[in-house]
Amino acid sequence: MSRAFTKEIDDAPPPPVPDRPISAARNLVTANGARQIEQMVAVLTQQTAATSDGEALAALKRDLRYWEARRASMEILEPSAEPTSVRFGTHVSIRRGAQVRDIRIVGEDEADPSAGTIAWTSPLARALEGAAPGDTVEFEVTGHEEEIVVLSINGAG
Repeated sequence: MSRAFTKEIDDAPPPPVPDRPISAARNLVTANGARQIEQMVAVLTQQTAATSDGEALAALKRDLRYWEARRASMEILEPSAEPTSVRFGTHVSIRRGAQVRDIRIVGEDEADPSAGTIAWTSPLARALEGAAPGDTVEFEVTGHEEEIVVLSINGAG
């Protein structure tokens, strides 16, 4: 095909990979969360050095920028060994309806609700903040109020 029949756009480099959004909230992390961030930076640094594919490299660099920013802004915070109320880093046992669930309130990047860790910025963590064992808190779920009872609180560990 003659060069006269190609579009200029065909010769253009691919658009840059957009950066991952970074939360405006403080970057509170547990000691375990700090280790996870350090591991991500190390892994991505190695992968970036070993990759020559342009698109893959761009994605790896984007992720590395994200994790380096998170490492630079992290504030390691652990609760007291015997907390009296729900705070960042505490393990909390709650009853929601008939269901009893154990959760830990952690940093945004280390949160994994399926593993029982929720971000301190999540609506549930915000609702529980400051509650003591035996307290009932109101929590709005899809347009209706739900009562959650705090059964127990444990510190770091």
